[in-house]
Amino acid sequence: MATTLASEPGQHGAMTPVPHRVVSRIQETADTWTLTLESLAEPVVIGPGQFNMLYAFGVGEVPISTSAGPRLGGLLEHTIRDVGAVTSALCAAEPGDVIGVRGPFGTQWPLQQAAGGDLLIAAGGIGLAPLRPAMHHALAHRARFGDVCLLVGARNPAELLYPAELEEWRGRFDVDVRVTVDTAVGEWRGRVGVVTRLIPHADFDPQTATVLLCGPEAMIRFTAYALLDAGVAPERIWVSQERNMQCGVGHCGHCQLGPFLLCRDGPVLRYDLVAPLLEVREL
Repeated sequence: MATTLASEPGQHGAMTPVPHRVVSRIQETADTWTLTLESLAEPVVIGPGQFNMLYAFGVGEVPISTSAGPRLGGLLEHTIRDVGAVTSALCAAEPGDVIGVRGPFGTQWPLQQAAGGDLLIAAGGIGLAPLRPAMHHALAHRARFGDVCLLVGARNPAELLYPAELEEWRGRFDVDVRVTVDTAVGEWRGRVGVVTRLIPHADFDPQTATVLLCGPEAMIRFTAYALLDAGVAPERIWVSQERNMQCGVGHCGHCQLGPFLLCRDGPVLRYDLVAPLLEVREL
C-alpha cells in the first residue's frame, strides 16, 4: 500500500515545546483566528496535512494542523477555532506574545502521488484550514496536475474561511472553485446547499482524480459516498482525521481510531482504510 509517511519531529525532541513569537493575529470568523508564528530557535518545517502541538503556557496544548505550506523564513501559520480553554488562550495571543510548538507530527496529503492526474479538494467548515496548504502547493506547481477543483461548504457566509483568497482563486482560469453555504444570509447570492451538490458540476475525471477531504465526520461520510457514486475509487480518496489528540506521539491513546493511532498513523489516511470505522457510532 502506498502511503505518505509521517516525518520525525525536529531536533528539539518530540516532547519539548519550542518557543515561538506571534508575528500576526488575523480574525477569520466570529470564533476563529489565524496566527503566524516565528521560531525563537531553529525553524520548524511542516508539510501540507501535518500538525503541531500548540502550547499556551500555563494553560495546556492542542493539536492544530498547519494552514499554510512551508513559509519563507520558517514562519508557521495555524488557523484556530475558539472551542475551549487552550484554544481560547491561543486565539487571544497578541503579536509579540510567545507560545510553545511541538512537532511537526503526522502524515501529509499525498500530493506527490497525485501528480499527473486531476486533484479534487473538498472542505467543510474549518476543514478548509488543513486543506489550504494542499491548495497552495497545487497552485505553486500547477503544471504537475490536470484539472484542479476546490469545493467549499460552510454553514453560512459569515463562517467561510479566507474569503479574499477564495475570491482570488475563483478569478483564475486554471482552477475550478465552487462555494456553497447551508443557509443564505444577508447579501449572499451564491449556491445554497451541502457540498455534495457541487460534485456533479465539478471539473474532474473520477478515473484519474485524487481527492483530499476534510470537515465534520458527517460531511466526510456523505461526500465520500457521493464521490464513490461518481466513480472515484475509494483508495483515491484521502481524509484528515484530526480528533481527540493529546500528546502528538501516540503514547496516551486518546487518538485511537480502531487500529490506528491518529497522531502517528494520521491525521491523513486513505478513506478505504477508515471508512468502516467512521460507520461505528461513538468509536
